[in-house]
Amino acid sequence: MEIVLSGIRPTGNLHMGNYFGALQNFVKMQHQYKCYFFIADLHSLTTHPTPADLHGNVRTVLAEYLACGLDPEAATIFVQSDVPEISELYLLLNMNAYIGELERTTTFKDKVRAQPDNVNAGLLTYPVLQAADILIHKATKVPVGKDQKPHLEITAKYARRFNQLYKVDYFPEPEAFNFGESLIKVPGLDGSGKMGKSEGNGIFLADDPKVIRKKVMSAVTDAGPTVSNQDMTDAVKNLFTIMDIVSAPDTVLHFREKYNTCEIRYGDMKKQLAEDIVTYLTPIREKINDIYNNNAYLRKVVGIGTEKARESASKTLREVREIIGFRAF
Repeated sequence: MEIVLSGIRPTGNLHMGNYFGALQNFVKMQHQYKCYFFIADLHSLTTHPTPADLHGNVRTVLAEYLACGLDPEAATIFVQSDVPEISELYLLLNMNAYIGELERTTTFKDKVRAQPDNVNAGLLTYPVLQAADILIHKATKVPVGKDQKPHLEITAKYARRFNQLYKVDYFPEPEAFNFGESLIKVPGLDGSGKMGKSEGNGIFLADDPKVIRKKVMSAVTDAGPTVSNQDMTDAVKNLFTIMDIVSAPDTVLHFREKYNTCEIRYGDMKKQLAEDIVTYLTPIREKINDIYNNNAYLRKVVGIGTEKARESASKTLREVREIIGFRAF
């Protein structure tokens, strides 16, 4: 059976970019593949080394995972730091990761520009830890957005390098996966880039209706089309992309026709979009609140997930150590 793995950093509430870019498909995948879903709390320290409430953030993401439909009986759901084998594999992979190639990574260069006062070693070797996350379970498919595909290519490179250095055919090369569909990137409300917490342009799963309406109504648009079937600006295209996700097909068709005939009123479109998002997210928000406050259930989920994750990870690490040449006396 194909092994699928994906994780999300606990740096705040999940937003629509995380959810629609991954979690919708996760719910489908968990019954058709051997799935590992984790909360990447170690990764989060690269950009937030002194979090105010790391445990609370992990708890929130875990509740959101479960509220969106992930089933701890069907899939393995765990917290990254609860599986120490990942950290040891990260160490071993770092021995064959080179500074030059890590410094050339686009995401590293972007982060250096964004946080020049916090260019730490963990930030530089972020792709190596990501590779350890994937390779520790010998995952073959990794659901990622377009922005993360380069990191996945680095993981495949490290898998090949390990196999070549030690003359084995051990690690499979993982591939990007989106349930048979093209990789996607849910846009932000500011009309540029992807939706994200750090960009301040996201709608979070736990946002209440008033907050959602305010965010959507402030979304960037343009002056409107002046000729029939005019090409859309990125800002307007972004609104339609989100509408494609949450609205009924006839609603989307209505506003596309209004755009193509130069009759569109963006205020009307955004009001409709806001209500559709509220309708879509309300049951999820209610489930998040219920699960977040259920200590016994969360403890049970983490316990089951940690046991299953460590069983897989310890087998891989034991075999990797043997391949490299570690032996007990």
